[in-house]
Amino acid sequence: MRENKTEVIVGGAVLVLALGFLAYAAQATGFSRSSGGYDLSANFRSAEGVSVGTDIRLAGVKIGTVTGMSLNTDTYRAETLFTLQDNVLIPDDSAAVVASEGLLGGTFVEIVPGGSFEYLGEGAAIENTQGAVGLISLLMKFVSGGEEE
Repeated sequence: MRENKTEVIVGGAVLVLALGFLAYAAQATGFSRSSGGYDLSANFRSAEGVSVGTDIRLAGVKIGTVTGMSLNTDTYRAETLFTLQDNVLIPDDSAAVVASEGLLGGTFVEIVPGGSFEYLGEGAAIENTQGAVGLISLLMKFVSGGEEE
C-alpha cells in the first residue's frame, strides 16, 4: 500500500484539531476541574434558566460555575451548588441573583458583593438570593400598568 505524504499531514492536522476542540469543550463546560476552587451554595425561589455549567459572575467576569442543582422538597426552593475560583473571596453579606444577558440571552448567576469584612468559606451558603424573573410576568405588569392582581 502506497502512502501519500499529503494525506498523512492532513490526517494529523485533523486529529490535532479534534483533540484541541475536546480540550476546549471540557474546559468551557467545567468538566475539567484542574483549577481547583471552593464550593458555596444558595437557595432560590426560582432558578429558571440555571443549570449545571451555568456561569457565576461578579462585575460581569466569570468567577465560577454551577456544579449541582436539586429541589428541596421541604422548602420547595432550588438548592444550587457552585464552585468559585480560590483567589476570589466573597463577603458573607453578599447576594446571589439569577440574571439574564438580555431579552433573548442566556441566564447566569450574578454575585452582588456586600460590605462585610468577613468572607464566606468552603461549603458556606449565600443567604440573600433573588430568583429569576419571568419575561411573561414582566410584560404582564407593564401592560397592566404595574398593578398587581
